[in-house]
Amino acid sequence: MNGSGTAPAVPRPAYRRLSVEQRRSQLLAAALGLFAQHAPEDVSLDDVATAAQVSRPLVYRYFPGGKQQLYEAALRSAADILERCFAEPETGPLTQRLSRALDRYLAFVDEHDAGFSALLQGGSVVETSRTSAIVDEVRRAAADQILRHLGEPEPGLRLRMTVRMWITAVEGASLIWLDEGKRPPLDELRDWLVDHFVALLTATAARDPQTARVTRGALRMEASEGPVGDLARRILPVVSDAGHLL
Repeated sequence: MNGSGTAPAVPRPAYRRLSVEQRRSQLLAAALGLFAQHAPEDVSLDDVATAAQVSRPLVYRYFPGGKQQLYEAALRSAADILERCFAEPETGPLTQRLSRALDRYLAFVDEHDAGFSALLQGGSVVETSRTSAIVDEVRRAAADQILRHLGEPEPGLRLRMTVRMWITAVEGASLIWLDEGKRPPLDELRDWLVDHFVALLTATAARDPQTARVTRGALRMEASEGPVGDLARRILPVVSDAGHLL
């Protein structure tokens, strides 16, 4: 109590005056954090306002379209992050480039587990053709990056399909990994996915001359003690008794 017999006023946090872009980024960061841990339909604008420590009307001021507009903007922001995951300098063995890209991609999956699942599995009440297009754009951007690293300016149908099939496998493995309680460890999952890419590329190379040429070029850059050499040594015992097939 103060001298007048009333309780002293609790000081409120000072209101931070941010620029329009800073405030929008703040709201998007708060929304992304919530969508990372909850399915989109379980997140309300009140939740976003609370997380950002602002009022609900302020959220509406920046996103007059409400939750749908906010979700699409947050999804666009996440998509930009995922697209950058596959951006790699075109130097060194292909498997090293893939490993670094997968490290970033899987770290995002790990951090945004619930949101990542909702994003890829669909069925959300806020899913629209626009959100689906954003997700598909990430897949195509990842495929384009990998094709660029393969050094083929005009990839044919089989090569394009091989890369896109692998992107789908990466997404599926990520969802299964979350469903399995984030097992195996991320580094094992990464190496496993790199193995899958090499095996898939090699299988297509057996049927497609263009993929065979690209694969030979990629393998020439690999070291015997690297991932491809290790994969070959692990495969040989498995197929050693299959000589009768030749």
